[in-house]
Formats: sequence, C-alpha cells, structure tokens
Amino acid sequence: MRAIDLPKYGGPEVMQVADLPKPEPAADEVLIKVAASGINRPDIVQRQGFYPPPPGASPILGLEVAGEIVAVGEEVKRWKLGDKVCALTNGGGYAEYVTAPEGQCLPIPAGLSEIEAAALPETFFTVWSNVFDRAKLQNNEILLVHGGSSGIGTTAIQLASQLGARVFATAGSAEKCKACENLGAEKAINYREEDFVEIVKKATENHGADVILDMVGGEYVDRNIRVAAYDGRIVNIAYLQGASVEVNMLPVMLKRLTLAGSTLRARSAAVKAEIARSLESKAWPLIEAGKVRPQVAAEFTLEQVAEAHRLLESGKLIGKIVLKV
Repeated sequence: MRAIDLPKYGGPEVMQVADLPKPEPAADEVLIKVAASGINRPDIVQRQGFYPPPPGASPILGLEVAGEIVAVGEEVKRWKLGDKVCALTNGGGYAEYVTAPEGQCLPIPAGLSEIEAAALPETFFTVWSNVFDRAKLQNNEILLVHGGSSGIGTTAIQLASQLGARVFATAGSAEKCKACENLGAEKAINYREEDFVEIVKKATENHGADVILDMVGGEYVDRNIRVAAYDGRIVNIAYLQGASVEVNMLPVMLKRLTLAGSTLRARSAAVKAEIARSLESKAWPLIEAGKVRPQVAAEFTLEQVAEAHRLLESGKLIGKIVLKV
C-alpha cells in the first residue's frame, strides 16, 4: 500500500511516500480503506521524534481517518464489510489502509463527506474527554478556550455553546476571532492586543471561567489561575509555550481550583470506546442537525504531506487540515 514513511526524525521534508506492507486486523479490529486522514499537532511532534507511538501501534503517522471497512477481526460485532466509518486510530492514518479497534470507530454522520468526517475523531475525542468528562462542564457554566481557531478550539466552541455553556476564546488575529464568534463564542479575544483575564472577568461580572481548556502553557498557567472562577477546573492538553513554570499555589487553594492535564493516545481501548459512545449519543445528533460541523481549512494529497505539515506549523489557518488518500 502507499503510505507516508518516516525514515528519520526531522522537518517536514523527511516524510516520503513509500510502498509499505498492508496491515492485518487483530481479532477486535477492523481494516479501513482510507479515503481521508486528519492531520494534527501530535503528528508533528512524532515526526520530530518527541512523541513515540505506544507499544504495538503503527509507526506510520496519522491518528484519525475516514473510509470503508474492508475486513473485520473475528471478535468484531458491530461493523461489517462496506460500512463507512470514521475512526480514532493508534497510528497509521497516513496510508491507504489502517487498522482500528472496533470501539474507536463511529459511523460517518449523515450529511458529512469523508473529507469532513476525517477531521472529526482526534479533536472530538479530545474535547469530549477533557471538557465534558474530566472538567465536567455544565449547562450555563463559562468555558474559556485558548487556541480558539484551531481544530480543538473550533470543536470545543461549537460543542460547548450548543450544549448550553457561555464560551469565550482567545485567538491571534481579527479574522480568527471573528471565526470563533461565528461558531458560537460569546466573545473572542485577540491575545496579541487584549488581556483575556481582564475581558473575561469584566464580561462575567468578575465571576471568571468555570472551565479553561489550555494548549498554550507557559505564562498562561498563572493567567488561567487568575481568571478562573471559584471551584474552576483548568485542563492542559499541550504546552506550546513550555511546560515548566513556577506556580503560586495560594490562589489555587483559596479558589478551590482543580488543575488537570491529559493525553489521549496512551489511554486504553476501553476508555476510548466509552468516549466514542458518548460522542455518538450526544455530539453526532448535533452534527447531523447541522448545528456542529468540522472546520476543514485545507486539503492535500499524500504527496503534499510536507506542505500540509508546514501549513499547520505556521498557524495560518482556521480549523483542520485533511489528507486525501
């Protein structure tokens, strides 16, 4: 099969289209003929050599796909040949074929193309597990999303606003802020020009944010503590500005804050299957009703994978990038 090989770690140019062995599904897995694969920041980190795949996972990049099931393991119960699915993979998505545990597959929502469906799993699993399962965002609570124009950000804004939360977001340009507001944010804050702590506190009558989803880290850690509401929950899923910071724990204690963090890839298949079922029952109806939609910013072919990675690293996009396989 055609796939993206990673013969060494480094910049986008190290990735090559190669003829690699087609995988075989395990007893509890399906084999998917890939129509499209989503590109995510963990792919970049793995390409650079800092995010090794878990034991047993494919070394090929790619954590989410959409396509058609062409083989099933003997223990697979739900899926059959010809089913169209999108799936959270443990690796291997940048290829013509990939295996995935059956519990990590979801039906392609009605009304979505395979290109759009390939942009769903990684971001939707991440947002649901962190914002709704871990931080337990409730109706009428206030969510602050950093990186609001990213794939994670656009997903969090849409889901939270549709499920009854007030949403604020940060982004790096007027265009990105406008996009966040069009997706459901009450106010998007240009972090290059405005202080999100001051603006969120003023807009909420000094209440602050009940839940904060942060992928920035660095100086944002202290500012998140300042803007958090009493009993607030702060969840970090990445540290683009650095993971090592000095934290004054006194306001954490006085405000009864919860500081949390997580990664998705290393979690068990059972946990991921549980997230998938929550998404299917609570998020998929919103997608099929047209109230939530993956934001696909650009499409590339396998041969253009280096260009796709460069675009993601530049930050000059709103939403997700998808590889057409």
